[in-house]
Amino acid sequence: MENLVEVKNIKKKYGSKEAVKGISFNIKENEILGLLGPNGSGKTTTIGMMLGLLKPSNGEILIDGKKIEENRIETLQKINFISPYIELPKKLTVKQNLIVYCKLYNVSDVKNRIEYLVEKLRLEDLLNRVTGELSSGQKNRASLAKALINNPRV
Repeated sequence: MENLVEVKNIKKKYGSKEAVKGISFNIKENEILGLLGPNGSGKTTTIGMMLGLLKPSNGEILIDGKKIEENRIETLQKINFISPYIELPKKLTVKQNLIVYCKLYNVSDVKNRIEYLVEKLRLEDLLNRVTGELSSGQKNRASLAKALINNPRV
């Protein structure tokens, strides 16, 4: 099985401070990888580089065999994520949020994709509720739906 994600000796420096010190790993399809470490060890920075939000100072990241910085738009269609630091827009309903993200990710069959995720994640009762008024657990389920909206490979 081929590697879906290849992280090759990436480093990230901010001035003289090295936030990520030469990390390498591969992720195969259907594999799960956890980044563990104390505060300030570079976990969030590594994820930011994998998402193309930050450019590595050294090394390279390949998603589906292609360098992320050379194929950013194409690559972003294949990935998605959830972060405890980023919330869905609070004034929109769950359904409105999902529609917006469908459009951002160029999902072709918006209605069927949302219906599928609503059923799988049991979101029926939340669809017409404003996201900012949901409990933490409900927000997590809505965020998971957002992360799966484009049927990402990563």
